[in-house]
This record gives sequence, C-alpha cells and structure tokens, in this order.
Amino acid sequence: MSTTTETRREAHELIIPKKVRRWQMVYDALVDNGPSTAEELADRLFMEGKIPYSSRTFTAPRLTELKRSGLVETCGKRQSRVSGNNIAIWRAT
Repeated sequence: MSTTTETRREAHELIIPKKVRRWQMVYDALVDNGPSTAEELADRLFMEGKIPYSSRTFTAPRLTELKRSGLVETCGKRQSRVSGNNIAIWRAT
C-alpha cells in the first residue's frame, strides 16, 4: 500500500464519527420539517446554530450519502433562490 493510500485511509477513519453526526443532523431536519432542498436544509441548520454557515456544500454531499443508504430520496424539484436553476427536493424514506 502506498503512503498516499495509507494516509487517505487514516484520514477517512478519523472523519467517520463527524460524518455520522452530520448524516444524523441532515436526516433529522428532513424528518422534523418535511421535504426540503439542500439550500433549505442548510439555512435551517444554520439558523438553529447547528452548522457555522449556510451553504448547500454542507448538506448536499450528506444527502447524496444518505441516498446511497436508502434513507432519503428525491421527490420533486423547485427553483433555487440562489442560482434560479431547478434543484432537487429531498424527503426521508
């Protein structure tokens, strides 16, 4: 195993507890508040003081990871208030 591969694996192992907390935070927000976009979830978590900034870059990757686990799914689209593009609406399964 190369040094780079070993270092990446070690870094990944260290971040797992943090990822689990983030998954739970995003999942709970969907359960508690119903279907939402990544932007809406970020805004909500920021306003609740759970994350340091409101950015979909915090929530979007967590939603993708939760989708792979079968815990969330997309259920429609709506226009982003930031970009104006259509973005996914997510819900807990």
